[in-house]
Amino acid sequence: MKLNWFDTPYYKLLYKNRNEKEARLFIDNILKKINIRPNSKILDLACGTGRHSIYLSKKGFDVVGIDQSKKNIITAKENENEKLIFIQQEMTKDINMQFNAIFNFFTSFGYVDHKYNYNTIENISKNLKKGGLFIIDFLNQKIVKKNLVEYEEKNIENINFNIHRYIENNYIFKEISFEHNETKYNFKEKVMLLDLKDFENYFNKNNLKISDIYGDYKLSSFDINKSPRLILISKKNPA
Repeated sequence: MKLNWFDTPYYKLLYKNRNEKEARLFIDNILKKINIRPNSKILDLACGTGRHSIYLSKKGFDVVGIDQSKKNIITAKENENEKLIFIQQEMTKDINMQFNAIFNFFTSFGYVDHKYNYNTIENISKNLKKGGLFIIDFLNQKIVKKNLVEYEEKNIENINFNIHRYIENNYIFKEISFEHNETKYNFKEKVMLLDLKDFENYFNKNNLKISDIYGDYKLSSFDINKSPRLILISKKNPA
């Protein structure tokens, strides 16, 4: 049986040192910018184990988190309450709810192909209220290409992760290999190198209009030659 990398404890181990303080600062900055009311209904799309959904819930919002990983959702459900629920499903499937805002954090998009991306955005638009907001935080593909580290080695809790990155057919691939308890593992991640024009194309066909573009978690102006991130705020037009 083939293991799903995102469901393994090794995935969580490799990425355990993600900057939570920076992530929460980013969420705070976005919330100030969009200025949505307390008790607004928010969808955290590709929520993982729910850490950002939980934070949004504590901010006074009615939050739903969805993720395709069964194990992630089992973990997330330990934190459910009347204002916070988690559902396992694909991003392309209709959740049959209406939201004031939908968030997609930290490059949790572009893992398959353009058709999948389009279907995801179509579904997002369908589940947004009129005037609702979609906020996506993606990589800046030009900077990723420029600063690509091809080979890297990380030792975490006595596990030696060997990481190889490369670009092929407009995807960035990351191959992760390691050995633990005398078993060798090999996993692969990939994400499409999408740019602003790609997102504009997805959005324009699904009744979404970009209102703001930022280049980092402090919400600095986007500079394609310098910014580490591509952060878009879009609004659903009244049909």
